[in-house]
Amino acid sequence: MEVTILGCGTSGGVPRIGNEWGACDPQEQKNRRRRCSILVKNKQTQVLIDTSPDIREQLLDADIDRLDGVVWTHEHADQCHGIDELRVLAIRNRERVNVWGDQKTLDILTRRFDYCFRQLDGNPYPAILKEHYINGPFSIGDIDFIPFEQDHGSITSLGFRMGPIGYSNDLVNLDDRGFEILAGIDTWIVDAMRYTPHPTHVNLETALKWIERLKPRRAVLTNMHVDLDYRTLQRELPVGVEPAYDGMVITA
Repeated sequence: MEVTILGCGTSGGVPRIGNEWGACDPQEQKNRRRRCSILVKNKQTQVLIDTSPDIREQLLDADIDRLDGVVWTHEHADQCHGIDELRVLAIRNRERVNVWGDQKTLDILTRRFDYCFRQLDGNPYPAILKEHYINGPFSIGDIDFIPFEQDHGSITSLGFRMGPIGYSNDLVNLDDRGFEILAGIDTWIVDAMRYTPHPTHVNLETALKWIERLKPRRAVLTNMHVDLDYRTLQRELPVGVEPAYDGMVITA
């Protein structure tokens, strides 16, 4: 299985508008982070997790012209608001794009972006998405997904186990059930927003404690804010833990 990190930045990206780099060295290309999204590939299938506001450029860089499905972790703007870019794929492939989310996420998105899911009265443009509700484990082609709920402060988000790889973006706490589902994974891609605590995202210190508990062979940190410099993290992190960067390819 192969995962491409399409984006590993927080909701404002790095740099933030105003060229705010924080502690990140602007000369280091791996500090330039778009909003979080990943592409999951197996032998016959490729699936996008989250449609970030940067998704057009992300899919162009990854040379993607078709998707077997899109999966959303939750309804926040930095995970969903690139949704309209899926229109090009629907037109190109002459069929609706299949999308997956939990009940609350799809309920919100079908209201917020109603024209994507149904043809509105008087609108000549057809719907571009076909929704599927996540109620437990599911498969898209030859990729099996095991979802688990994550505490994201005021809401819940979904994490996923996909065979040997786990993805836990946008969370501040993970319960025992989540750790049970992730037990035995090879690689864990996990939120580590900043050094200091945050009300909706796990900080670096806590993320490292979780990694020590789960003991994956490899851990990759994502959703990183402007205070987490790539080269500094490389020096600070223990063996087996590394910062993500846009375009990073992970195989397991």
